[in-house]
Amino acid sequence: MSPANVFQRFGSFLFSKDFLKKRLLTIHLSGPVSNFGIPVAAVMDIKKDPTLISGPMTGSLIVYSLVFMKYSMSITPVNYLLFGCHLVNECAQLAQGFRYVNYWNFGGRERTMTAEGAAAGAAAAAK
Repeated sequence: MSPANVFQRFGSFLFSKDFLKKRLLTIHLSGPVSNFGIPVAAVMDIKKDPTLISGPMTGSLIVYSLVFMKYSMSITPVNYLLFGCHLVNECAQLAQGFRYVNYWNFGGRERTMTAEGAAAGAAAAAK
């Protein structure tokens, strides 16, 4: 089979009505793809200041991702793309949750304030 024939068959399959209706335009692809905005945003927020993290929202997103990971494995056919989307979101939200708890409950806020005070004192002494 020549390479041109392979590309021609692949192109005709890719743009066929069967592929578009049964594969591309179903909820099993469009749902997880559009839902990937949540974990992308969570991963981008990992480096931001912990004062910006909402504890209740992070907790809600942790539970939401767990529920939809279970759902993605319970439906027929199993939706691995949805599972992967919520797995990434679960990991990112757990990281955000640990940052939130560390900052507000385990002394992270006090350490930050002490470090900022020491830096301000060093800057004043240098003048």
